[in-house]
Amino acid sequence: MPTEGRKDGYARIVSDTITVAERFERAVREREESFSPLAVRSYETRGRAETEDKCELRTPFQRDRDRITHSKSFRRLKGKTQVFIDPQGDHTRTRMTHTLETTAISRVVARALALNEDLTEAIGLGHDVGHPPFGHAGENALDRILTARYDRRFRHNEQSRRTVDVIERDGRGLNLTWEVREGILKHTGADPPDTLEGRIVRVVDRVAYINHDIDDAVRAGVLDPAELPPDEIALLGDTGSRRIDRLVHDLVETSAAAGDIVQSADVGEAMLELRAFMFERVYVGPRAAVEHAHAHEVVETIFDHLVERPELVPGTHGDAIERVTDYVAGMTDRFALAYAASM
Repeated sequence: MPTEGRKDGYARIVSDTITVAERFERAVREREESFSPLAVRSYETRGRAETEDKCELRTPFQRDRDRITHSKSFRRLKGKTQVFIDPQGDHTRTRMTHTLETTAISRVVARALALNEDLTEAIGLGHDVGHPPFGHAGENALDRILTARYDRRFRHNEQSRRTVDVIERDGRGLNLTWEVREGILKHTGADPPDTLEGRIVRVVDRVAYINHDIDDAVRAGVLDPAELPPDEIALLGDTGSRRIDRLVHDLVETSAAAGDIVQSADVGEAMLELRAFMFERVYVGPRAAVEHAHAHEVVETIFDHLVERPELVPGTHGDAIERVTDYVAGMTDRFALAYAASM
C-alpha cells in the first residue's frame, strides 16, 4: 500500500499541466500573502541594474544570496579580523563568523515579524564584503590616507556596495536587486534602509558584534567579566546568549508594536552603554592601541608601495587611487602582513 500511494502521488504530479518551476513560484506567492503588509514580496523587487531572465527555482533574493555566498569577497571574510588582528586561536571570531551570526539572528527577527527572510539573509551575508583587513583599524587607516591626500573617504559599507556592484566577477559586479544593494549600503551610517528587512540587519549587526566581541575579549584575557557595567548586565543578561535573547525579544516585540524596526528605550540605551564600554576597554584600549598602530603602518606601507607601482594593481575599474584602495581593502589580514613583509 505505501508503494502504491507513492505511485499515485507521482502520477498526479506528472499529469498536472503546471511545471515544477511554475508551481514553485505560485507557492512562494501564496506563502507571502501571509507576510506583514510592510514586507517586501520576492517577486515585487524594484529590479536589477541589468535585466536578466528569471531563475525558475529561486526567487530574486535567493539568487542574490547565492551570488554573494559564491563570491570571492565573501570567501575572504574568513581571513579578516573582527577585533583582534590575525587571531591565532581556533575560536576567535572573524568577519566571516560575524557575518554568519548576524545573518542567522536577523532571519529569526524577520521570521517573527512576518517579513521576507530571504531578503534579510541576502543583506546580512553581503553587508561586510567590503570590509578591509584589520577590522576597524584597517578602515580607519584607509580613511585617514584618502582624506589627507586625496580629499576622499573610505567607509566599509560604501566599499561593500562597490564590491557587489563593480569589483566582483572581474569588474562586472553581481547585478543584485535594488533592495539588497540598498540594505548593504545603509547597514551603517546616518540613513536607515528603506526596507524593514534592511533595518533588521542594521540593528542586529550591532547586537551581534557587541556581544560576540565581549566573548572574544574575555577569551583573550583582555577583559574580565566582572568589569562589565553592572546596570546594563543586570538588564540585558550575564552571558552572551542571554543578552542576545533579551535584545532579540525586545527588538521583535517593540518593532511589532511600532510598525518599524526599533528597540525599547531602556534596552536600546543599555546596548549603547555596553557599546561605549567596549570601545573604551577593548576597541581602543591599551592592547588595541598597539595592534592598531601596527595595522595603520601595514596599510600605509602597502598603499604607498602600490601608488608608486600601479602596474602591480589588478583590475581596470576606477582611477588609480580607486584601484589601489580596492586591492588593499580586499586583502585578508594574513595576506596584508605577508605582502608588507615581502616588500
